[in-house]
Amino acid sequence: MLRRTTWITAGLAVLGVALLAAPLVAVAQDETGTKAARETRADYDKAVRGKTIAYLPITMAAPISAEWGHVLQTEAAWRGMKYVVRDPNNNPSAMQQALTALVNDKPDIIIVQNPSVTLLVKEMKRAEAQGTHVIQINMASNYRSDAFVGADWHEIGRMLGQEVVKACGTGSGKSGKVQIIQGELTAQASIDQVGAMMDVLNKDKAIKVVSNQAANWDANTAMNITTTVLQQNPDLCASVGFWGIMESGAAQAIRNAGKTGQVKVYASVEGSQLDCDQINEGNFTKVLSYKSTEQGHDLMTAAITLLEGGDKPGTRHLEYYTIPVWVDKSNASGGNCFPVPKS
Repeated sequence: MLRRTTWITAGLAVLGVALLAAPLVAVAQDETGTKAARETRADYDKAVRGKTIAYLPITMAAPISAEWGHVLQTEAAWRGMKYVVRDPNNNPSAMQQALTALVNDKPDIIIVQNPSVTLLVKEMKRAEAQGTHVIQINMASNYRSDAFVGADWHEIGRMLGQEVVKACGTGSGKSGKVQIIQGELTAQASIDQVGAMMDVLNKDKAIKVVSNQAANWDANTAMNITTTVLQQNPDLCASVGFWGIMESGAAQAIRNAGKTGQVKVYASVEGSQLDCDQINEGNFTKVLSYKSTEQGHDLMTAAITLLEGGDKPGTRHLEYYTIPVWVDKSNASGGNCFPVPKS
């Protein structure tokens, strides 16, 4: 009996020592990190660190382009990447020349915002042929490059059309007269938005599109167009624009005519503070935001996916669409309104 007790006591003592030692082993393992984590980070750094990412917007003067650039520059620095930006300042010829020069420099990634569906196609193809991945942002071309990040313009146009029908269509008691202000006629954002919107509007016989013109992304042109439309159609029900800054010109014409609130004003927007200010001041009725801050993060995600994938440029077609969000006076604040980057 005594021997058995001694064995039990000895066993408990050994167990106690083992239990005391166990946390020390665990701590030592935690301090050195796991092998899987070290290998994962090493693979990531090999694929990403030191790589060059080049950014070519239409102009850095636009809040949307500046926000994409701000996010890209911040994330590139954190990830140990080299960031290059070229600003053609809304000059198509300068943009084409800038892309040619970038392609010659052979960065690992080029991010391009297309002013039209045809202008930059040749150089994007050349970039991928020589080993550079190409990501198109928000406005695609007729050429499918490695990735597209941006708004689903068909969905945006459809949603805007539905909102217009709700406000001005059958049963609304309104005139049904609608004005559409496009951007550049050959830009994908204009082509796809107007196509989807007209599909919706044409299904309601009460809707009459009295003007469908391009203002080429310019607020003054939009204001002049809208001033004329209001003179010819004083009972206009709604104005729809394909960019907030451009549509602010239409809103100004409506205000000048003393019809703020009477004429509904809708727009697809990037989600800057400028858009929220227009809403809170009563100039915009409601906007559909495609959240350019989120698009900036998606751009970097697409770039990393391409770099880590190891596929030959031109052999993959990735798409990252932004979920559109309606913004009105109830939510025109906080995260729905990014501050306009300082120049």
